[in-house]
Amino acid sequence: MQYRNLPGTNLRFSTVGFGVWTVSTKMWGIEDEAFGIRLLQRALDLGITTFDTADVYGDGRGETMLADAFPGRRDEIQIATKFGYDFYNHPGLQPGQRERPHDWSPGFIRMACERSLQRLKTDRIDLYQLHNPRVDALQNDEMFETLEALKAEGKILAYGAALGPALQPDRQSAEGIYCASVREAPVQIIYNLFEQVLGLAICPVAAEHNVPVLVRVPHASDMLLDRITLETKFDANDHRSFRQTNEAMRKEWQDNGIRRLEKLRFLTGATGRTMGQAAIQFLLSQPTVCSIFPNIYDEPLLEEVAAASDTAPLTSDEIAQIADLYNNNFYLDSEPVACAAV
Repeated sequence: MQYRNLPGTNLRFSTVGFGVWTVSTKMWGIEDEAFGIRLLQRALDLGITTFDTADVYGDGRGETMLADAFPGRRDEIQIATKFGYDFYNHPGLQPGQRERPHDWSPGFIRMACERSLQRLKTDRIDLYQLHNPRVDALQNDEMFETLEALKAEGKILAYGAALGPALQPDRQSAEGIYCASVREAPVQIIYNLFEQVLGLAICPVAAEHNVPVLVRVPHASDMLLDRITLETKFDANDHRSFRQTNEAMRKEWQDNGIRRLEKLRFLTGATGRTMGQAAIQFLLSQPTVCSIFPNIYDEPLLEEVAAASDTAPLTSDEIAQIADLYNNNFYLDSEPVACAAV
């Protein structure tokens, strides 16, 4: 495992982290909490020390699971959690999976922080992130004064923002650039070989301001793990089923995703990397990327991604080939048939 410093702190994050939502929200088909706790513990055994969760995951379950998984081992891990959604007054899955209302008031932030500390059974949160904020929240000086006060009290060591899919990519880019350039705070984004819009927009600004970027969905809902075929169907309780909501969405993600994947085979084979490991090495080629949170839901996958940072880094030629493919939509329009088979 490789580690990178979180600028402005004494924290060293594992370059591959663990996104706790897969084991705490039941949105990936995991119903057995004991199994999820075993995965978390195995992750630490493999060198993964950074765990990204949120107070809203399972209405607190995403935090209590970490406390249950690592009793007496708090100093061995870094905890990134999130705040802002008022699940206290709006519990449970919302109709149509709508967002819970946000509350960015100082009183709510302090209450949410104290509740998170209690659930985590800890005295500090390493990285406290606004959960899917809009620009008005990022412009709220009173809120950031509250975060600075919590930092001065030692209850949080750093703060930042995790930008969510409720925002369109252009909005996420604007919010991410504002957070990195004005607040100079860590930004968490969706970024992968297939979805590069946010990374291309935000990473250069973050590098200019020495701000770390954290990445989730590094495998494009698992397409880049090479586990998806044309016949793959997801159960309704699996988060990825939204990719198959209608035929147009399914075709773009599944059919075209498989065709794009075939264009990236040069990243595997003789390189010694799996496709899933190559996807992580692509992100690590960005110096400002501090930690990556794959969606982990079984032990073979955990072992594969935990070993990713120790595989061969991408070469400049490989990075150039990726850029050419991405800038030309992987040449799908000019070769609609040649890459369709799996």
